[in-house]
Parts: sequence; C-alpha cells; structure tokens
Amino acid sequence: MPELYFFKRIEKKYVITPAARDKLLATLSSRLTPDPHGRSTVMSVYLDTADFRLIRQSLDAKVYKEKLRIRSYGIPPAGASVFFEIKKKYKGVVYKRRLTMSLAEALHYLQTGIAPCDTQIMREIDYAMQLYHNPQPVMLLAYERDAYFTENVPDLRITFDTGVRYRATELSLSSGDAGTVILPPDKVIMEIKTNGAMPLWLADTLDDLHIYPSRFSKYGTAYQHHLAQKGELSYVCNL
Repeated sequence: MPELYFFKRIEKKYVITPAARDKLLATLSSRLTPDPHGRSTVMSVYLDTADFRLIRQSLDAKVYKEKLRIRSYGIPPAGASVFFEIKKKYKGVVYKRRLTMSLAEALHYLQTGIAPCDTQIMREIDYAMQLYHNPQPVMLLAYERDAYFTENVPDLRITFDTGVRYRATELSLSSGDAGTVILPPDKVIMEIKTNGAMPLWLADTLDDLHIYPSRFSKYGTAYQHHLAQKGELSYVCNL
C-alpha cells in the first residue's frame, strides 16, 4: 500500500548569502534542531508538455500555479521508492499531494497511463496528467538541502538549499545528480514553511538581520537558462 502525504502550508522563500545563513543559525541555535537525516540531495524530475506549458503558466501566473514531478532523496537504488507529487499554489498557500511508489512503477505509469494504485491522491495526479495530455519528463533538478525544525512549533520547518543544478537530458533519477549549476555559490535559497503565522521570535530575528522575502523558482530559472542555451532567450541571472 503506498504511503500518502497531504501538505497545506504557507511557504516563504529568501535568497541570502552563506554568511547570513550562518548568522541566522547562530542566533537561533537554542530554538532550531537539525533534521535527524542530516544533509540530503533532493532530486526532482519535472513533468511538462513538449512546449513547457506548466512552467510557462507558473511563471506568468499571479494567483494559481501547478507542478508535477517525481522526487527522490539521493540517487535511488534499484527497487527504491520515490515520490510522485502534484504541487499547487493558490493565493500564497501551497497544497502538495504526494504518494510513494517504486521508480519502475512511476515510469510504467508515465508510459502507459495505468495507475499503480487507486487512491484519492492518485486520482488527483491522474486528472492532472490527463488534463495536460500526459506530460513527460523534461528536466531534472538537484540540490543539497539542510533542514531544521523546532519542537516548540511542530509545523515550522526551515530549509537551506545550495548547489542548485539542472539537466535536460538523461532524465532518470537513477542517472545521477550532475547538471548545470544555476545558483551562484555565494547564494543560498532559504524556505520557511509553516501551517500558519510565522512565530514572532522568528519574524523579529529576520527583521533584525535584514532578511527579506525574495522570488526564485528553481524550475523556472532552469527553464529560462535552458532556453538561453538554445538561443531562444537572453538569460540574465538577477541574484
């Protein structure tokens, strides 16, 4: 039986320097606890149409965004489970549905359209896949993530992503995590994820350290860089 996961939360993104990250962690050392799994390499294969309809809609949208992807933590060995995910963002609130399946099951579903199970989340994924006429893997993104939580606020999670990279060939999670780097080494993507309002102590700390929300879409930036490599867009890194 696949494991089912539901997420509804607010996610705020910040583009900061490693020095700012280190200062923030030092300031909050008594409140934050590192994830017990330690640093992980997040790998995601994004599904899209041949003309990249989903990411184009996402980059243009102001209210609603939607993504489909298959994710693993590290390079999955043979027989390992992966996460098939549908992620939606509406008016600043993120709704994510994911279920586990083997990589072989995920690939078989992409090739045949035959769902490996019958659950509410699978039906939501299947509806989106049919709506977009069976989107296929178009890009793989990978990055290193350090995650923290606090026992006093169980739904609060802070993550720091570095080494963001992508490739538009060899689109299998089992083919490794190599790719073209699109995040400069002097930048870190921080995300704060919570089910409700941010704790006052965290908001005050961010204000004291002059850390403010930023916009950075990993898939969107990779897509724009990919177009630039093909000569279809002038790519400018605005970080």
